[in-house]
Amino acid sequence: MNNPERANQQADNGTTTVRKRVPLSMARGPSEYLPGEQDGPVQLASFADMLTWAQNWARSRSVWPLGFGLACCAIEMMTAASAAQYDISRFGSEVFRSSPRQADLMIVAGTVSVKMGPRVRLLWEQMPDPKWVLSMGQCANSAGEFYDSYYTVQGVDTILPVDVYVPGCPPRPEQLIEGLLKLREKILKQGLSVQGME
Repeated sequence: MNNPERANQQADNGTTTVRKRVPLSMARGPSEYLPGEQDGPVQLASFADMLTWAQNWARSRSVWPLGFGLACCAIEMMTAASAAQYDISRFGSEVFRSSPRQADLMIVAGTVSVKMGPRVRLLWEQMPDPKWVLSMGQCANSAGEFYDSYYTVQGVDTILPVDVYVPGCPPRPEQLIEGLLKLREKILKQGLSVQGME
């Protein structure tokens, strides 16, 4: 039974359910996969939308992370930043700032303890708007192997609003780069409507 027949049958029963179609496009192979570009393109309906898109484009190409690490995932983060074969400088994120007032991306890499939680929150509050958070590794995502510990925060999203999650224990530098590309896509489409999602 296809969707129009189901809608008519529900209308006969007295209930109407209108469902929007979500356009999905899957890559048929590795050659068609573009990292960080899984959503549809934005629609620019006015001059204000064009200005918003231009501002978002500039922001998405120059994301400066805050340089701090909490545990073993920080080693993978440093590898992604400094190793020549990964080289995140081509994405505009090579400048790890040592002051939160100069950074706009917080990469939470590692286990967040209960004692460290308020300090991470304080660093996030010192960052200027707009700011984003990338949770890197299972310990930051959901406490990982320390899920039953009394002294571990059960996911950094309990203290910070997380934009992108990077899974793994520890995640490889390629996964961090994928997370940065996904964040770039999210920043680019901020405040704009995506085509086919009206």
